[in-house]
Amino acid sequence: MSKSSVSRRGFMGGAAAALGYMGLNPASDLSAKEFSLDAFRRSSQEFDFDSYARLSSNENAWAPSESVLDAVTASFKYANRYGDPGENIVAAIAERDGVEENMVMTTPGSGAFLRVVGTTFLGTNKKVVGVEPTYSSVYRHASGLKADVIALSLNEDATQNIDRMIETTRKNYRDVGLVYLVNPNNPTGISVDSSDVQKLLDGIPEDVPVLVDEAYHHFVQNPNYRTAIPHVLEGRPVMVARTFSKIYGMAAIRLGYGIASPEMIDKMRPYQTGNVSVLARWGGVAALKDTDSEATFLKDTLDLRNKTVAELEGMGHKILPSDTNFFFVHTGRPVTEVQEAFRQKGVLVGRPFPPMLDYLRVSIGTADEMDRFMAAWKEIFPVTAADNL
Repeated sequence: MSKSSVSRRGFMGGAAAALGYMGLNPASDLSAKEFSLDAFRRSSQEFDFDSYARLSSNENAWAPSESVLDAVTASFKYANRYGDPGENIVAAIAERDGVEENMVMTTPGSGAFLRVVGTTFLGTNKKVVGVEPTYSSVYRHASGLKADVIALSLNEDATQNIDRMIETTRKNYRDVGLVYLVNPNNPTGISVDSSDVQKLLDGIPEDVPVLVDEAYHHFVQNPNYRTAIPHVLEGRPVMVARTFSKIYGMAAIRLGYGIASPEMIDKMRPYQTGNVSVLARWGGVAALKDTDSEATFLKDTLDLRNKTVAELEGMGHKILPSDTNFFFVHTGRPVTEVQEAFRQKGVLVGRPFPPMLDYLRVSIGTADEMDRFMAAWKEIFPVTAADNL
C-alpha cells in the first residue's frame, strides 16, 4: 500500500491511532461504530453546557431566524400526528435549487443521506475513493459495510488531489462503488474550483457514482466555485448532499437532503430510514423563504472569520484559506494538547483530523465567543511563540 492511500483496514487502524493520540484506549477490534466520535463527544460534554464557547462543531452560532422559530412553534399543533396538512419541504427545496421534486430526497440531517448513499452503492469489497482528511462519515459507514476506503493524501497546499482521484478510480474501476468529494472540504475549508470538478467527472468512467458533499456551499466566496447540481441535471451519476444545520441554524432540528437523478433517487429509496419531523419540514420551508436572515447570518459569520484569521495571521500563524464557517490553523503542537488547553479556559475547539494532527479546526462563533477564543489563544500561544512555528 502506498503512503498516499489507505484501505478499509488502514483507515480503521488510523482511527485507532487517532483515538490513542487523544488519550483514549481503543480496543484491538475497533468497529466503525466505536469510531463514530462518541468518545470525543462524551469527553466534550462533561461540563456546564451553556458556560463554554462552543467552537467545535461548525454550527451556526446564533439561533434559527425568528421566522423559523415561529414556523417550528406553529408546527407543534401537529406534533401528535403522523401526518399534517402543512409545508411541502421537497417542493420548496426543488424550487430553490432548480430541480424537479422527484430529484430530491429529504433526510433527518445530511449525515443520514450520506449513509443512504453508502448503503446503496457500497458493500463487501466495493471501494470508495476520496481524500484524507475530509468529513469521514462516509468512510466509517463504508467500513461497517465491509467496503474498502481508498483515502488519498491531500496536495502539499492541502487541496484535494483530483489527478490522483481520477487515476485511482480508473485503476480500480471494476470495484469502485463511489467517488466522494467534500466541497468545500472539512476540515481544511478549501473549496474545489468548478473546472476541477468537471475534470474529475470527465476523467473517470462515466458510470461511476460521485457524491459531492456541499454542506458548506452557502459560505463559498471563491468565484471559481460552482455547485455540482448542474451535473445532476446533465444526467451524470452525481449526487449532491446539503444540510440545514449550518447557514440556517437547524442542527438539532435535523434536516438534510440529497439531489440526484430520479433513477438514482429510486435506487436509494429502499435504504432511506427515518422520517423528517414536522418541526424540520415547517422550519425548513421558513428558512428557505427568509433570505434576509440567511444573508445576515452569512455576513456576520464571514466578518468574524475574516477578523479572527487576520489577527492570527498578524501574529505569524499559518491558516489555510477557508470558504466555510470555520478555519484550520497550524499550531505546531499536538491538537489534543491544544484542545485541552482551550477547554481549561472555557473554549471548545475541534477534534483531531489525522494525519494533520498539528492543525486545529475552529468554528466561527458569536463575537463574544470569538473574543474569548482570541484571549485564550494569546495565553496558550504567546506572541513570541509564533516565530518558532
